[in-house]
Amino acid sequence: MTTSDGKTPLSPDELADLIPSLATKEELNEWERENILLAREWALRDRTGAVAMVSDEYVRKLHRRMFDQTWKWAGEYRRTEKNIGVPSTEIRERLAVLFGDVRFWMENGTFPSDEMAVRFHHRLVAIHPFSNGNGRHGRLMADLLVARLGRPLFSWGSFSLIEPSELRSRYLDALRKADAGQTRSLLEFARS
Repeated sequence: MTTSDGKTPLSPDELADLIPSLATKEELNEWERENILLAREWALRDRTGAVAMVSDEYVRKLHRRMFDQTWKWAGEYRRTEKNIGVPSTEIRERLAVLFGDVRFWMENGTFPSDEMAVRFHHRLVAIHPFSNGNGRHGRLMADLLVARLGRPLFSWGSFSLIEPSELRSRYLDALRKADAGQTRSLLEFARS
């Protein structure tokens, strides 16, 4: 479900919805980073409980907060097909199943908190509901979920996973292993 470089190409229409006037990819990365930091501060203060977080409304609200100063389509599910993720027509249905599964896991103690949050992250990223920012959004969702479940935030390698690096390669490799049903590497990476 993930590609070799983990990048999601944007369509010309999606690119046209960029809010700020930026000249380079580096400027875009920095702009998004600042937008995400504001959203992270908001989310860490927010008192939405774990069960309520695992919902269509909250997932879209967090994405909108993360990218509302960057993309006009922030918080909207993608309408185009990508090199990764489920067909756009299946996004809502697949998310509904995921939300139901995670609520079941919480109610029944199916997995320890860390594993539950990492499994949620993996499936959310695999669905790839948004045009861009799915990995960053999925990692923040997992952080918030694990924190609401009483555990420390994940470190995700403690460095940026945006630019190509050995760390990003390890993250993508862990996602691929999770695609094959082996979540241990992703769980270990989340706490590395």
